[in-house]
Amino acid sequence: MPGFIIDLDGTMYAGKDPVPGAGDFIRELRGRGLPYLFLTNNSSKHPDQVARHLADMTGLEVDGREVLTSAMAAARYIAERSPGSRVFPVGEEGLKQALQDAGLQMTEEEQPDYVVQGIDREFTYRKLEQAVRFIRGGSLFIQTNPDHLLPTDGKLIPGAGSIAAAIRTASEAEPVVIGKPSPIILRYGIEQLGLPASDIWVIGDNLRTDIAGGAAAGCRTVLPLTGLATPDNVDSLIREYGITPDVICSTLPDLLNHF
Repeated sequence: MPGFIIDLDGTMYAGKDPVPGAGDFIRELRGRGLPYLFLTNNSSKHPDQVARHLADMTGLEVDGREVLTSAMAAARYIAERSPGSRVFPVGEEGLKQALQDAGLQMTEEEQPDYVVQGIDREFTYRKLEQAVRFIRGGSLFIQTNPDHLLPTDGKLIPGAGSIAAAIRTASEAEPVVIGKPSPIILRYGIEQLGLPASDIWVIGDNLRTDIAGGAAAGCRTVLPLTGLATPDNVDSLIREYGITPDVICSTLPDLLNHF
């Protein structure tokens, strides 16, 4: 029986706009009893908020337990290695909530054990200064995801990877990256589905994160041409990155023809 790890932004929706056919695809998976998990590199929202946004976009009833975010994965990664440790977050409410839920202690003044960075649309020079000082002072640097750009409302905006580039340059330290294409978040997703990696299809619009990560994790991969990858640029992206998905489809319902 196949299972599915499904990206959100650019795959199920693009900003405030639903991707045509995405809701129908999930309804069909449910009708066939096929397991799936929504997995997103976005660290800004709590899984229940992600579920509500997805429900608004698709008309589906979505449970937060069907969602795994890079913030949740980062918090789990730290808590498994250093329970109750101190962390300095550079991010939004989704990241801070995930850290609290994992029993970690947030601090802004004392030297933390970890600096954890995600998307932060209120990022300031002060936060950059603090993060760099802490990392140079011995804190481990955790990056929720490497996405340089995000598709939003028909345009691309800077992502968490753009902020990380500034911290990485000034601190002269390489982070542990949690989100796709890292095997860390994909390992958690595979574990949650409870299936062999070879039985799981990773679906996402980004060759560098979704497709590369899925392939590295031993999963099969599907590239829908609904977000960063489009009919106009897909061939050039494949040549540029040297990454070829197992399946390319115009819309998610087209994928159902393969099962």
